[in-house]
Amino acid sequence: MDPIRSARSSRALYARPGRLPVVASDLGELRGPTSGTIELPHRLFWQADRRVDLDALGLLTWMYETVLTEAVQVDELRAWLHGPTLTRLWPQLYLPRGVRHAWEQRHPVLRARGIAA
Repeated sequence: MDPIRSARSSRALYARPGRLPVVASDLGELRGPTSGTIELPHRLFWQADRRVDLDALGLLTWMYETVLTEAVQVDELRAWLHGPTLTRLWPQLYLPRGVRHAWEQRHPVLRARGIAA
């Protein structure tokens, strides 16, 4: 096998270099906030001002992208993501290929939403 292609293929599976994405086993367990202003933990977002207004669609989308890419524990997903909102936003989310692939493999409804969009 071509070593360059192999490196590209394996790299595509990561959320970040060297770290596999974390995926919830059931979208129903994602019961995070859906409105108002929240403050992400420093571990997920490294800025001094970590407040996010979830009523602003652009910020809500950005927060989902951040949590999906940065989470290292399923509990972080449960705390910050909401299953129906994730499904609704899925086609618009800009995610690393590995994150998108892992979530769509586990949750075919997301793949179907992405194809429909």
